[in-house]
Amino acid sequence: MTDQTLSAEENDAVADMVREALARRRITRQYLADQAKISLSTLEKALSGQRPFTLASIVRLEAALGLTLRRATPAKLAAASRFTGIAPEDLGSYARPAVSWIEGDYVTIRPSFSNPDSIYAYLTCIAWNEEKSHLTFKESERVDAAFTQDGNVSIPHQSGYIYLITNKLGQYRFVIISRPTIAGEMFGILTTLQSGRGMHLTPVATPIILVPAKTLGGNPAYGRVEKGHSFYAKYKAYVTRALEEPFALFVAK
Repeated sequence: MTDQTLSAEENDAVADMVREALARRRITRQYLADQAKISLSTLEKALSGQRPFTLASIVRLEAALGLTLRRATPAKLAAASRFTGIAPEDLGSYARPAVSWIEGDYVTIRPSFSNPDSIYAYLTCIAWNEEKSHLTFKESERVDAAFTQDGNVSIPHQSGYIYLITNKLGQYRFVIISRPTIAGEMFGILTTLQSGRGMHLTPVATPIILVPAKTLGGNPAYGRVEKGHSFYAKYKAYVTRALEEPFALFVAK
């Protein structure tokens, strides 16, 4: 690549990447041109091969798409991602300012596996990891501390849902939750393995709710919350809402 334009081969490669990004994100060429602050005519001529991309237009398109379009090693691509504050593509390619609303502490509520009439509650913190350049989550305040989870947060544009993913040596545990309600709660499904006797593990799924800790006051209840506890009715109402409203579909024969 020269200081000003790309070679024909490089131009074709960049054009393919831009067209793929347009298709994946379902955005128009006009929208991309506006975001990159270049003319629609310039973009269309470069994509069709009538005019090569200039270095200036490449830089503007990279900033608008949050992608590295110029050839680079994986290490350089990762460094660029960290510098620009863009999550990896396999987590949704989100920019930190676009997801800052989700950062914070959440009281996480779900039915107890051992007793469905009881409520299990713990704390989940979602925060931006500067080194990894994406959101991560970490649990705490769990009674069963040995099963505390942490992992990555995926927010793909297409589905509109949020994924909290743990991958420990190929063993996955994940949460799929909705975008926040007006009060900030997120409702969804937890899929994991339930520990039984000895080494016995059983796949299990259950409704799960993440409630902003600040909305529950200064001292929310954690652990196993039984009937008669001051927080039981409030927590139970969240579980009932998760089951009865169309946040997720629980199919039973």
